[in-house]
Amino acid sequence: MAISAPRVRGMCRNIHVLHNLEPATTSDEVRAAALQYVRKVSGSAKPSQANQAAFDRAVEEIAHATEHLLADLVTTAPPKDREVLAAQARARAAVRYSR
Repeated sequence: MAISAPRVRGMCRNIHVLHNLEPATTSDEVRAAALQYVRKVSGSAKPSQANQAAFDRAVEEIAHATEHLLADLVTTAPPKDREVLAAQARARAAVRYSR
């Protein structure tokens, strides 16, 4: 029996763009994104004591790789305004929760 992958309809609401923002993305934001990713992949918001070291190591490695990725990405597009993105997200949420 084949296992099918779940359908992807855009990005997870909890995952945010970190590239090309004004003001620039902070290390804390990168680490928070890495933590969110590890929680999603592991299926655990709070790992057991037996898994805590592996969980923390994964967060740090992913944050490190993300910092390198963001530093190496090149664009000619103007930076995105965080306030505009936040307003768009609020508008989407208002539509989504008004149903």
